[in-house]
Amino acid sequence: MTSDLDRWIGSVGKLLGMGERKRGLGDFALDLLLVAGMMATGVYLARNFLSSLTSTLADPDREKHEQARLQAKAHLERLRKGKNIGKSGDDTGDDSSVSRRGPKPEDLVLNEYENLIALEMVAPEDISVGFSDIGGLEDIIDELKESVIYPLTMPHLYSHAAPLLSAPSGVLLYGPPGCGKTMLAKAVAHESGASFINLHISTVTEKWYGDSNKLVRAVFSLARKMQPAIIFIDEIDAVLGTRRSGEHEASGMVKAEFMTLWDGLTSSNSSGMPARIVVLGATNRIHDIDEAILRRMPKKFPVSLPGKEQRRRILQLILQDTKTDPQSFNLEYIAKVTAGMSGSDIKEACRDAAMAPVREYMKEHRASGNPMSSITPEHIRGIRTEDFFGRKGGGQILMENHAKQSAKASGASADEYEDMVEELG
Repeated sequence: MTSDLDRWIGSVGKLLGMGERKRGLGDFALDLLLVAGMMATGVYLARNFLSSLTSTLADPDREKHEQARLQAKAHLERLRKGKNIGKSGDDTGDDSSVSRRGPKPEDLVLNEYENLIALEMVAPEDISVGFSDIGGLEDIIDELKESVIYPLTMPHLYSHAAPLLSAPSGVLLYGPPGCGKTMLAKAVAHESGASFINLHISTVTEKWYGDSNKLVRAVFSLARKMQPAIIFIDEIDAVLGTRRSGEHEASGMVKAEFMTLWDGLTSSNSSGMPARIVVLGATNRIHDIDEAILRRMPKKFPVSLPGKEQRRRILQLILQDTKTDPQSFNLEYIAKVTAGMSGSDIKEACRDAAMAPVREYMKEHRASGNPMSSITPEHIRGIRTEDFFGRKGGGQILMENHAKQSAKASGASADEYEDMVEELG
């Protein structure tokens, strides 16, 4: 047996680069220590590998959750510092500053699912859109102030005076695309000072069974910690659409969980005040939303295509910092021929028109042989009415309306009108 051990140790020694020499008792003891050390190292490495493998199998998203935790911690700390935190840190005060207070420090301890949702949060001061930046929706803005913003910012007045005056648990903005629904939602969060959770469908969609429900619960638990809060769901019909018989089980469970937690918002907290949380949705397909969801959104605001006066206000806002030609620019006429266009369409038409004088100046500058680096904005002329009709694209509807107005003014027949549209197109 001793000879076998000597041969095995000799083989290990050769692998380690040890030459043949006369061996004594001390060398034998050192060899045993060397072998024991190698075996201990192997056991340690194997244990660490198995531990890492077990952890990965138990939580394959551990790295993602850890990154989310670190990012959410920094993000929420900035949100908390950005608000006026009261000395007591509670939300039961008797002054209006209660709406601006940040969460209690202990409430900033979030679980792994709340950390993922926290990455979707936007601080009110980081939202650059206010009501003054939205044109033509003054009536809706006034109603949003009365029914949503004031109850959120003055709960001591609205909730204590009459529970019926508290903020609704759900608000829906619906209408054609590009009419300002998302801008309205951002403006509500900005003006109210509420934490804004911009919830995407991908955020609450997980590959692991049951995780989507946990993420939905995290949405509402985080909103309670950060209240006043607005949970905004753009294209809400894609997330909470009508339930169908052939729908996947996981999707149905998410909707049921969402509605159950949503109903819980109407219950009062320990101070007797309802939660200051509003679910705000936007859609251009209201008929695709589940009826149970619509019932939970008692306030519904139609955001339709702007009328002439609204279009004039939108044009004023868009062009307020843009140079126009006082002799050749007719705002009223542009407001008239933009009929049928959304606010987004009008903005793109203005962008195309603003490029016309720049394009013209650059062409002249190139023809004169001057270097492009010598171009200065002061030499570019202002926008003219004709600039809105020079190219296809964002202004196509405007071009057709221009032809229609011209045909109407001249008493042209329908055939002549079609010819004019074809000529402009």
